[in-house]
Amino acid sequence: MKNFVEFIIDIKRHITSQKKSAFVATVVVGLLVHMVVMVSDWPNHDGLASMYFDQNMITSGRWFLTVACGVSSYYTLPWLIGILGILYLGITAVLLVDITEVRSNIAAALIGGLLASFPALASTFAYVFTLDGYMLALLMAVAAVAVTKKYKFGWIIGAILLALSLGTYQAYLPFAIILCLYMVTLHEAGKGNFKEKLLNCLRYLYMGVGGAGLYYAILKILMQIEGKSLGTYQGIDSLENSASSGGILNTVPAMYKDFLSFTVKSKIFAPNAFGIEALIILSLVFLYILIKTAKEYKWFKKPWFYITCLGIAAVMPAAANIVMVISPDVNYHLIMRYQWVLFPVLMVAFSDKYSDLLVMGNTIAGKNGSGKNNRKSGMASVFASWGLVIAAAVIILCYGVADNIGYSNLSKKYERTYSYCVRLLDRIEQTEGYYQGIPIVMIGVVSDDEYPATDLTAGVTDNMIGLSGDYLLYKNADYQSFMKNYLGASLNFLTGDIIGEVYYSDEYREMRSFPGADSIRIVDGIMYIKTENMDE
Repeated sequence: MKNFVEFIIDIKRHITSQKKSAFVATVVVGLLVHMVVMVSDWPNHDGLASMYFDQNMITSGRWFLTVACGVSSYYTLPWLIGILGILYLGITAVLLVDITEVRSNIAAALIGGLLASFPALASTFAYVFTLDGYMLALLMAVAAVAVTKKYKFGWIIGAILLALSLGTYQAYLPFAIILCLYMVTLHEAGKGNFKEKLLNCLRYLYMGVGGAGLYYAILKILMQIEGKSLGTYQGIDSLENSASSGGILNTVPAMYKDFLSFTVKSKIFAPNAFGIEALIILSLVFLYILIKTAKEYKWFKKPWFYITCLGIAAVMPAAANIVMVISPDVNYHLIMRYQWVLFPVLMVAFSDKYSDLLVMGNTIAGKNGSGKNNRKSGMASVFASWGLVIAAAVIILCYGVADNIGYSNLSKKYERTYSYCVRLLDRIEQTEGYYQGIPIVMIGVVSDDEYPATDLTAGVTDNMIGLSGDYLLYKNADYQSFMKNYLGASLNFLTGDIIGEVYYSDEYREMRSFPGADSIRIVDGIMYIKTENMDE
């Protein structure tokens, strides 16, 4: 057995310059883009009640989340959680470079930059109290694919890693599936005979099925031990019935519709005109390399090539939206769409693997031949080389800008909420008859009539959950949490049937919405507070 120093030296021997480039790029871009939120305390609506949260989310199927988040404690510590999350993401980038066999430092750095800047990460930062756990889940999902690829029986360890990833956050299952699809199609295109291809596919299938089965078995055991059942959040309670053929068939059209809608219409995948043009250029470079490689290896003469291309086009939307099969009623928000970053990432990886655009060499890697001279590609390859780097860099920049627009709005949401709650709390405490602990019924959130919308980021942040909107207040509990955690005031908000009784009372109907002079009243010992729109 090696001692500690020998162990470190051995690890260093296996860390290639490409892996270093991927890790460093991920950390540098991650810090440049997300530092502003890491050194601030800008909660989102869920974060108001999560200043301390033990992350016991077994009723949502996340039985490993409490362990994954335990490293940073259960307190909301943006800097520590952010650093851990970016480090986990850096290791994920290293694994992606290793899996896809990236040969150039530039391509490796671009992959790291894309991972660290994609807006799904910014949306996750809005839920910073759980970010490190989610990034660990992503790391484990990619690691599952990595060990399955590297070792003959690696699918066994891969299944365990995938189960742990699902037990932390189920949304990264599509990430692993898309990566597996790429590995058994474009990455290994033309390699081996039919038997070898089949065995290779089966290993990834064993990993996926084994991981999902192990995840579900552990979930059932732990729920039995704790005497709990799956909750209704995001339709997770439909997990046990998701395998029915009728349910799957009914969900398929929605999966494809959602894929096209998010990819084309949302301003996430392509935030602006520059991003759209860059994605088009990157796609054209990818197609150029694909066609050039297909000619070199005579793939056009082989039926499997056309079957593979059609299969990928048909299956990819379903793979990206596989969560909709598990939970048909899911509210598919941005945090759950990290897998979309794989499209530019894998285009860069494929272009690098099968061309010399970014490496100092003259062969196309592959098993099918001894290597073919690639220096006669002419000006097309030169333009493709520049186009690949510039397009990917522009995409990274566009993503980073979109992220910071979201963060800018999040900071303003906090400031508006702080100002609003200070004014409201002062009015509450100045109301005649108020005393500490008085029962309070508050109806409404923030009146649009009295406080018009001032979010200037509409369009950019519309689909960035946690970063859009004008205020952090979406329900009565948000008022209570904000005033307690940020203003130091404990108020006694009532819940239940009393809310309906107050809402239909004559006294409440006569009141104006805050900040109206009669927006707060005390009726029969209960304080009524009206903050809803006047026409409701």
